Amino acid sequence: MTDAISFRPMTEADLDAVLKIEYAAFSHPWTRGIFTDGLKSYDCWLMFEGSQQVGHGVIQIILDEAHLLNITVKPESQGRGLGLRLLEHLMARANELGARECFLEVRESNQSAYRLYERFGFNEIGRRRGYYPAVGGREDALVMACTLLD
Repeated sequence: MTDAISFRPMTEADLDAVLKIEYAAFSHPWTRGIFTDGLKSYDCWLMFEGSQQVGHGVIQIILDEAHLLNITVKPESQGRGLGLRLLEHLMARANELGARECFLEVRESNQSAYRLYERFGFNEIGRRRGYYPAVGGREDALVMACTLLD
C-alpha cells in the first residue's frame, strides 16, 4: 500500500530538494535560475508520497491556454503511476486557472513520457526540430496538445 499522495505549491526554500530530483531524472535538467524565475510567473507544484517529496511540475497559463513546462518524478519512484497523478493535478490546476487547452513538448526519445501524455488524452500536433540539447547534438521535440474539460 502506498502512502497518500499530496501536493503543495513550490517555494524558493524547496529548490535544493527540487534540483536533487531534477538532476537525478534528466541528462539536461533545469537550473536553479530557471526554477527561481519560474516561481515568479508560473504555477509550480511539489508532489509528496506521505512525507517524501517524489516529484514536481510547472505550468504556464496565458489566457485560456496552458503550457506544461516541466514534470518530473524522481527515478526511484517512477513506474508506479505517480507521473499520471502529477499530470492530473497540474491539468486540474490549469483548468482552475481558466485554461481550456494545454500544450507541451516532449523529447522524441522519451517514449515513457509520450505514452503518459497519450494516456491522459494529449495528441501529437507537430515537431520542433533540434529543440532540445542532447548528448552529441540536438534532439527533436514532439509537440502535443490536449483539450481540458470543465
